[in-house]
Amino acid sequence: MNSFNTKKYPIYAKFLNQLAKDLTNFYYLKLNKTFKVSNKLKGKGYDPVTTSDRAFEKFIRAKIKKKFPKHQIVGEEFGHKKSKSDFAWIIDPIDGTRSFVIGNPTWSNLISLNYKGSPVLGLANFPVLKKYYLNYSDKAAFVVENGKKRKITVNQSITFKNVKVCAAFHGWLSLNKQKKIPQILKLMQFPCSDALSYAHLAEGRVDVVIQCSNKIWDIHPLIPIIKAAGGYLSTWDNKDAIEAGNILVSSNKSIHSKFLKLLKPVSK
Repeated sequence: MNSFNTKKYPIYAKFLNQLAKDLTNFYYLKLNKTFKVSNKLKGKGYDPVTTSDRAFEKFIRAKIKKKFPKHQIVGEEFGHKKSKSDFAWIIDPIDGTRSFVIGNPTWSNLISLNYKGSPVLGLANFPVLKKYYLNYSDKAAFVVENGKKRKITVNQSITFKNVKVCAAFHGWLSLNKQKKIPQILKLMQFPCSDALSYAHLAEGRVDVVIQCSNKIWDIHPLIPIIKAAGGYLSTWDNKDAIEAGNILVSSNKSIHSKFLKLLKPVSK
């Protein structure tokens, strides 16, 4: 298997850096107004989608198609545009649609560039917070806030005694299952704020993030950012986070191992 040519990082990082600015401008020029909400699950639960989700995804797809016309695109709202290219862009036009609907500013645009199935670059853009997170290589991740760029790293020296944990089960984990992980419940002392929680881990603000039922567009864009910042990711049963599903992210290997053990009763 041929690996990604690391000399190409700057080309794609430059594109994503500009795309973040374009997306924020697009939001304030076109989408910062009344929108329509519908429920994808229609009586079987609640999974909202808005007219803004679709508008964002069309905008992102158009930008990618113009710059990289042969690349594949996989988006939450408009599916898979297939090609023979080894490159695929994974898009979550609005991660945190529930937050978007109620006016919580933690929603974001998530985009990853995958090479042969593996995420190599990721963007997490927060228009209302006026900041975005982006990795420029496999060892350098940054946050750009109010136009100022700052390199970010996880808090690798954190010990279990002082760990800050964000967790959310999104109604996926039954009460009976939650009773099997009392120590996890006790440690859940910080709010989980959509993709922003993962971004906060990448810059050392929190140390562990635990979430259920992620789709690939929820997690793929965050994988390269977290890894470049020094973090560890896996599923609850210690498989590659690329598979999505139930995700554990930690600041260091020791903490990650301990939390995998704590999650074991509900990891099957």
